[in-house]
Amino acid sequence: MKVVSSHSSVVGRFALLALVFLTFASGGFAQANRPSIAEQANLVTELDVSGLKVLVKRRLNAPTVAAGLFIRGGSRNINDKNAGIENLMLSVATEGSTKFPRETVRRELARTGGSIGSAVSNDYSAISFASTRRNFDRSWEIFTDLALNPAFAAEDIARARAQISTGLREQETNSDNYLQVLQDRVIYANHPYANEVNGTLESIARFSAKDLSDYHKKLMVTSRLLLVVVGDIDPKDVEKRVAATFGKLPRGDYKESVYPALDFSKATLDVTSRTLPTNYVQGVFNAPSLNSPDYYAMRVAVTVLQSRIYQEVRTKRQLSYAPNAELGSFSSNVGNIYVTAVDANQAVKVMLDEVKNLKTQQINEETIDGISGHFLTLHFIGQETNAAQAGELAKYELIGGGWRNAFAFLDKIREVKPAEVQEAAQKYMKNIRFIVIGNPTAINREIFLQN
Repeated sequence: MKVVSSHSSVVGRFALLALVFLTFASGGFAQANRPSIAEQANLVTELDVSGLKVLVKRRLNAPTVAAGLFIRGGSRNINDKNAGIENLMLSVATEGSTKFPRETVRRELARTGGSIGSAVSNDYSAISFASTRRNFDRSWEIFTDLALNPAFAAEDIARARAQISTGLREQETNSDNYLQVLQDRVIYANHPYANEVNGTLESIARFSAKDLSDYHKKLMVTSRLLLVVVGDIDPKDVEKRVAATFGKLPRGDYKESVYPALDFSKATLDVTSRTLPTNYVQGVFNAPSLNSPDYYAMRVAVTVLQSRIYQEVRTKRQLSYAPNAELGSFSSNVGNIYVTAVDANQAVKVMLDEVKNLKTQQINEETIDGISGHFLTLHFIGQETNAAQAGELAKYELIGGGWRNAFAFLDKIREVKPAEVQEAAQKYMKNIRFIVIGNPTAINREIFLQN
């Protein structure tokens, strides 16, 4: 869940653009064959087990089952002193438990074809597993024991610490990843997102087994947790299993705090000097959160901007191989425009001109119809696995206003009006804050700060 780079891979961008062209023409047919919101929601059973919310989505005849135990809080759970402790704790927890040491876990996963892992993000974290339906009983037994009774063995801590530290050291070796690191430092200053959920080399090095055990105990209260299960499994069976495991945890009194607003009061430019064959540029703007009514119009606006930037910067002028525009889906949300270019000034000027066009010229209804078809195709591709569907339900439940909104997204997109797209661009695509890696003397500040 931790996003290393705010923009997709080059291959992903080209696949995305190909889907745009394909689905602009086929959206109507796909829409007609899509289940209604009510039909999709009826597949989900919501349970409360000792204060733990459980979502079970039944997919008849699915050969696999996926589940995730999601932990609320994300960057709000930590500070600059214990940054990364949740990441390390979860990584070590998946290594082995009191009942299932690491060798047993690896042997059983290999035998059954299952997988267990963990992830962290600014908004929440998770420990998850996937297995075949046939081996669900054994996988569930291992998963719950790892989550509830991690051993925090010295060798497991050392292994996880080394893996995380290697990843942290490599952050600055890749310019795209480093651009994201620099963006976070600028945009999230004085905000909870500034707390490094992945940790730092210094913090990861100092956590002891007791630190991890104490932190684990603090997190394991049902008011802080969400369990999502997707597969061909009876919700009543899940309820019994949860009551015998996670349902025995104390309820606790966790309540989430509201994030402060990000600072987009003025345009800024931060340039980091590096000798590179090209300049890496990311311009970040404010954006509505996933649970905001503005999100859908903004989603359309950014999709239109993405297509126009590609056409103007790459196809027409060949200024960059992979220019892009993206919208995040976080509680404190942002969008961005991205480009790598030798002539960064010209590329950025063209992109800002397209931002201006969105603010001053309304798109037509046909464009929105095409975009809804585009998102429908992406939705079906992205939701092919049970794990992806579990993640989508959790994301909407935790930060998107409730899990039912996961099924309303496509209808909300279709309801967007051209005037709303223009209003969203005017409201959010301003005071863009640019982060650049490259040659400072080649950057014209007037161009970058004109928005």
